[in-house]
Amino acid sequence: MPRAKSTPDTAGRILDVAEELVQVRGFNAFSYADIAAELGITKAGLHYHYPGKAELGEALIDRYTGRFNAALEHIGGRDAPAAAKLEAYVQLYADVLSARRMCLCGMLAAEYQTLPEELQTAIVGFFDHNEAWLAKLLAQGRRDGSIRFEGSAKDTARMIISGLEGAMLVARPYGDPGQFRKSAATLVAALTK
Repeated sequence: MPRAKSTPDTAGRILDVAEELVQVRGFNAFSYADIAAELGITKAGLHYHYPGKAELGEALIDRYTGRFNAALEHIGGRDAPAAAKLEAYVQLYADVLSARRMCLCGMLAAEYQTLPEELQTAIVGFFDHNEAWLAKLLAQGRRDGSIRFEGSAKDTARMIISGLEGAMLVARPYGDPGQFRKSAATLVAALTK
């Protein structure tokens, strides 16, 4: 997935910094003071754009989800077997980890119980959309013969997302994106052989 581009506007720059902080530290491990120091602006300036951390979190999830969904549309629109699209989907996660970050919604899911209800709803929405997209892809793969799996496409989609998010998490303390790639390749191979 393409990384966020720095934007000239203050609201966009705030989101850029906050996104990196969440993907590296987690939502509860940063404050407005961290963002203000990074951007050289006042906390009051932050509150002007995002009155509270919950509003900032919602904006982060909305932007991240929008970019992720655009990447899914791009992958889905390719004239390729489902197995190739699955590999492209896995690459979205690999790209995030290669930048020494974690999936934004994966990081937020780890803190789910401590987050405001609006953020919880948005996180579930992110994963539900991914699951539905993958289920359609898996059904296509079953039809074109490029993907094989037992059970329902929905359950397999959930397993893929869980496997990728977990592989990112386990690879993180090692600082080795190669570990993630090996785990992801094993997952894909199990579905495509």
